[in-house]
Amino acid sequence: MADAHQAAQRLETDLRLRGIGPGRRRRLAQTGACFPENSRLRRVRSRAELATAPPASRSTGPRAGPVSNPSDAWLEPCPERREPNARAAPCEPVSDTPPLDCLVIGGGPAGLTAAIYLSRYHLAIMVVDGGKSRAAWIPTSHNHAGFPDGINGVELLERMREQARRFGTKIESGQVTRLERDIDTGLFTAEWGSGPVRARSVLLATGVTNRRPPIDPEIHDDAMARGLIRYCPICDGYEVTDKRVGIIGTGERGVAEAVFLRSYTGDVTLVAPDGAHQLASEELDRLKAVDIRLVDGPITHIEPGESTIAVQASEELTFDSIYPALGSDTHIQLAEMVGATLTEDCCIGVDDHQRTDVDGLYAAGDVVHGLDQISHAMGEGGVASTTIRNDLAKLSPLLRDPVGEESLDKLESGA
Repeated sequence: MADAHQAAQRLETDLRLRGIGPGRRRRLAQTGACFPENSRLRRVRSRAELATAPPASRSTGPRAGPVSNPSDAWLEPCPERREPNARAAPCEPVSDTPPLDCLVIGGGPAGLTAAIYLSRYHLAIMVVDGGKSRAAWIPTSHNHAGFPDGINGVELLERMREQARRFGTKIESGQVTRLERDIDTGLFTAEWGSGPVRARSVLLATGVTNRRPPIDPEIHDDAMARGLIRYCPICDGYEVTDKRVGIIGTGERGVAEAVFLRSYTGDVTLVAPDGAHQLASEELDRLKAVDIRLVDGPITHIEPGESTIAVQASEELTFDSIYPALGSDTHIQLAEMVGATLTEDCCIGVDDHQRTDVDGLYAAGDVVHGLDQISHAMGEGGVASTTIRNDLAKLSPLLRDPVGEESLDKLESGA
């Protein structure tokens, strides 16, 4: 029974990959249809041939891994970075299921935008979503075009998932733990909870994670939902217009964020997280010139209230909102596993069309150096998906069968 079920699943997948609608797939499955290697397919070459074909802003400081001293974390040059040719343990053997045209790793705005495009290009794709997109943190986005009243980040992601599914995208929840590329075939193998999957191309839209101040996670998330803690001055600086704002940070990153927010309010304080500020004379002059107050740490306690948030440092402070400027961790591990080049600030290096220097590997969104905005990530997702489609077409033209009864009869008879 299990063998019959697996055979039926393989047939269903093969028919779907050939662009055959669900109704006709059921009819063909009932007749036990098969497709010989010389049949007229959606592609010039068969799937078996394709499987063996050669493969065709952060303004300051790198974003390092977790450290005990977050205020200095941005000074560390990519700690525990893999050697360029280092390889993870090999993935488990995979079945003979035809490889995906593209595996999208990451279900944020970049990955889901790419999925919508790729599915509408009639490509066989899958999205693996770890469920940790920073977009989900947004209580209300007011600068996302088309939503005059703003939109909640969770709702935006759900709308994008629904749209992708309408065009045939399969979305699975999971964390990809291994990625490798076969040098001979050019195929990628990815592994996560549901097992290994092969793909002719991979889009990494794995994003970044902001470093949080020392505060209970539930209290932190509630404070974020109420606008007491914020992470994106570009996104929501408007919401703190003429309010009391504290920036948790120091050094070049903290100074840059404080000066940026000074254009929204005249009450800005830069609080060092761990001890006394150690700033260059040029940085001190820059802060003094725009009346930004400096307070030394260490910060020992952060207490959100009803409408304000208290910060205990070398003195007790009260703000309407705080912005942690502690850096972020970029999810580059999968790119390192297949030897992709990273930038100096620990992002995945890409060209103008989102290609990495590994054939068949692409990257988009916050994991790539650039403006960390939803609109920018979505744009890169659109660019990446179109590049993937065109690169695959160079390997094998993407053609649909002629529409007509004669071709349908041949298809159903296996001719």
